[in-house]
Amino acid sequence: MGTLLNTATVLTGGAIGIRAGDRIPARVRESLIAVLGLFTMVYGFRTALSPAFNGSPAPDLALVLLALLVGTAVGSALDLDGRLQRLGAAIEARIGRAAPDGRMAHALVTTSLLFCVGPLTILGSFEDGARGDILLLGIKSALDGVAALIFGASLGAGVLLSAVTVLVVQGSLTAAAYFSRGVLDPVLTTAALGAGGFMLIAIALGLLNIRRLRVPDMLPALVIAPLVALAARGWHIPI
Repeated sequence: MGTLLNTATVLTGGAIGIRAGDRIPARVRESLIAVLGLFTMVYGFRTALSPAFNGSPAPDLALVLLALLVGTAVGSALDLDGRLQRLGAAIEARIGRAAPDGRMAHALVTTSLLFCVGPLTILGSFEDGARGDILLLGIKSALDGVAALIFGASLGAGVLLSAVTVLVVQGSLTAAAYFSRGVLDPVLTTAALGAGGFMLIAIALGLLNIRRLRVPDMLPALVIAPLVALAARGWHIPI
């Protein structure tokens, strides 16, 4: 239910934003995006440096760096960023709304990452799947709905496509938690969230027009980080 609620708020917020886009002055839209960028940066720092659970250790930054380096190398070799950009462009062309600035592709990539990389996505999905508690995903749904409204007003219909990403990613995590009966290792989860925090910071840099980083290429680090943490613990390497 949490994932369905989140998908609905993204669609609703995005649709309202798209409809109201022309009525909101460009200066206001830019300011709102900047505020989202600042919030995302602070949220990213907090995620990268804080423990995922009370009593669990904060992410080991050396471990996170290794995971990001390896993950980015894998993602770059697979050209994940290029694939997502081309997917957005193909959808844009198919529905007859192709634009020279590629706004739809940009909206798809930015909002999909923002809505799916972070502690509320992972922890909320596991709480929903393991215990049927949608509180965290309810909070995330409200935040994502507001963000979708702002992005919809600024970037257009591409924001609506991110609802599919939310449905697939959070639905998969919720199903995994349900079938694994909520067995969640705090150390491994904290490692994944540490990598996710740095990705949020990278997204924020793009929102603030400081520098666009190929964040999709970093996505494999979310899987590699817990694997490295598991290996380090098995080898009795202090982390």
